[in-house]
Amino acid sequence: MTEKVVVITNESGLHARPATLFTQLAAKFSSKITISSGEKQADAKSILTVLTLGATKGSEVVLKADGPDEAEAVEKLAEFLTSHND
Repeated sequence: MTEKVVVITNESGLHARPATLFTQLAAKFSSKITISSGEKQADAKSILTVLTLGATKGSEVVLKADGPDEAEAVEKLAEFLTSHND
């Protein structure tokens, strides 16, 4: 299992548009991927569960992946969360 803590930098946080792009990126990987914020955990491939996190700018989230492409998945998703601005 690969895990990484990331701080969201998008001004609007992980709202509908970036959450959609995030889940589409996550879906490209075969590993099981979760994202959590505080006590809430979401399937990174499910837009509805990702939106329930309510992650805003500056929120610290934990990405976890388990599977054959886990390292690449966590790296690409972390990069998205720290560089995507819309």
